[in-house]
Amino acid sequence: MYPERAPRVPVQRAAEVHQPTPAVAVPVPLAPVQPDTVPTVASIILPDGRVITGYAVSPHQSEPVTAKPAVSRAAVNVALGGIGFLAVCGGLLMLTTFITALTALITQLITLAAVLFGGFIAVQVFTAKSHHKAGTTVNIRRAVFKRNHFHS
Repeated sequence: MYPERAPRVPVQRAAEVHQPTPAVAVPVPLAPVQPDTVPTVASIILPDGRVITGYAVSPHQSEPVTAKPAVSRAAVNVALGGIGFLAVCGGLLMLTTFITALTALITQLITLAAVLFGGFIAVQVFTAKSHHKAGTTVNIRRAVFKRNHFHS
């Protein structure tokens, strides 16, 4: 049912070998440099009587190390940025609280005005009915109706 497996022969491929080319360093010619000041010549007399003359060599003075701050500038900047961000968030929170309180105040003032105006209207309506006990006069087709009595 299945075809028989034929032995496979490994394929040989040509391999290329690359050799890196060494980099040749070109010597840079040194330019003679004049010293800033003329050094003093010192002579030393050895115990056996020989005299050695040469330049006095002063010990190498390294440049003073600048004092680093106790805290890095990046940390200070991050801290100041965090403080500024918190201040802005606090200000926005206070602003939203103020707006909410102002909205509640305006709502209460509108409600108070509606209650006062409604009370004023109610007083006007109820006092108008009590003063006119004679009834309401209505003219319909030249006839006058006064408290359910017809007058022509």
